[in-house]
Amino acid sequence: MQSSVKILILTFFVLILVAAKPEKRPFNETYRPQFHFTPEKNWHNDPNGLIFFEGEYHLFYQYNPFGKEWGFMHWGHAVSKDLVHWEHLPIALYPDNDSKDKKYATAFSGSAIVDEKNLLGFQQGNVKTLIAFYTSYQCGQRIAYSTDKGRNWKKYDKNPVIAFDEMDDARDPKVLWHAESEKYVMVLYRRPDGEEMKKGISFYTSENLVDWDYESHIPGFYECPDLIELPVNRRPDDKRWVLIDGDGSYLIGQFDSRKFTPESQKMNGDFGKNYYATQTWNNIPESDGRTIQIAWMRGGNFPGMPFNGQMSFPCELSLKKYKDGLRLVRTPVKEIELLHEKGKHFEEKNLIPGLENKNLLRGIKGDCLHLIGTFDLKTVNSFGFMLRHSKKKNGTEIRYDALKKTLSCLGKTASLLPEDGKIKLEILLDRTSIEIFANDGKVVMSSCFTPEQDMQDIVLYNTGGELFVEKLDVYPLKSIYAQD
Repeated sequence: MQSSVKILILTFFVLILVAAKPEKRPFNETYRPQFHFTPEKNWHNDPNGLIFFEGEYHLFYQYNPFGKEWGFMHWGHAVSKDLVHWEHLPIALYPDNDSKDKKYATAFSGSAIVDEKNLLGFQQGNVKTLIAFYTSYQCGQRIAYSTDKGRNWKKYDKNPVIAFDEMDDARDPKVLWHAESEKYVMVLYRRPDGEEMKKGISFYTSENLVDWDYESHIPGFYECPDLIELPVNRRPDDKRWVLIDGDGSYLIGQFDSRKFTPESQKMNGDFGKNYYATQTWNNIPESDGRTIQIAWMRGGNFPGMPFNGQMSFPCELSLKKYKDGLRLVRTPVKEIELLHEKGKHFEEKNLIPGLENKNLLRGIKGDCLHLIGTFDLKTVNSFGFMLRHSKKKNGTEIRYDALKKTLSCLGKTASLLPEDGKIKLEILLDRTSIEIFANDGKVVMSSCFTPEQDMQDIVLYNTGGELFVEKLDVYPLKSIYAQD
């Protein structure tokens, strides 16, 4: 009898302890990014179908619902009202022909638009139809449509709108409205006649979204094309078109709906390790006016996680004129400030190597940070940050070499000239990524990494001379996930 009582008492206390033990917080795994988009589980890659509609940013993406490896491509789906907090929705597009194959007829990359004039005739009531253009692997370029704000999708019964050519490698259609010609334009990656030297981007036009006329082709591009028009230095009377490759590299020029005429050499859009399949959102309201880009951070490593892959943080694109010509610049969208916690502000701090307490950021810790600083180089040889640092082991270094005028991080290096003797750095640190925006986004480096969990310190250092910190703000960033 006493034994039974003891067992009951022991069971009672165990239940109390279990009840008192906090549940594991959602989306809080060791290598789960806390403010970059990831799927709940499984593989994902290219962003697809980016469109703003009825107050929501839609993010579709290449998704394998069956595992953490590439293959069996569907379109995953998420929506956001602020580009920061994402709601996961059910799969939007499934493979065609009831395919169960790893590649055949699966839903490869594409884009989405609003059928403003109801050209396809599917509109119900006052809600405009959303149209997704996608590549069905070895089945041509196809259409799907939604009449309920993107929640459910149907395949167009007269697919494909551009037939499959076994000699070609046509895929990744980006569709946009060209106001001057009053036509829709499709930008499509192709390998005409099966010739490797012809790999590039073809341009098609249409007045009804179904019948597409081939117009021209430009070689030297590979996968996931994008085409945008931007004002130079934000002047509405001076605009250029920018043709963007899958790796974010780009050409600046003129476009008349039929042909792209380059006015620049092809330039690198990102100098980091992990930036690919770039795309911009369609249908951003004129009252907003921004051109917003996101990319897949290809090649990231997420050991032990239920998912595989992350997106970059959404960024605003603009064209800026420099002494050496026009450049596409990229900066984080302002909505990052929604995640700011109380930060530290430093101003007019003169740093000289060798002095005690030279680490200005001593005591600041974190795995999710937003740093914004302006640094007068004075006589310094180099300066930089050690992120996710500890007393026992060095963290990941961001280094500016003032003698060579180069910026380096995670094995990648980019040329970066001072402006008025100063370097500006904006850094987004998440659990598995570092994004660096230098000199207001003229040079950007996007890379993934896998630091040890207990390394949380941050160090600001300089070598060989004086560094003047004109200003520096460091903000801890809140998770985008509810942490009850």
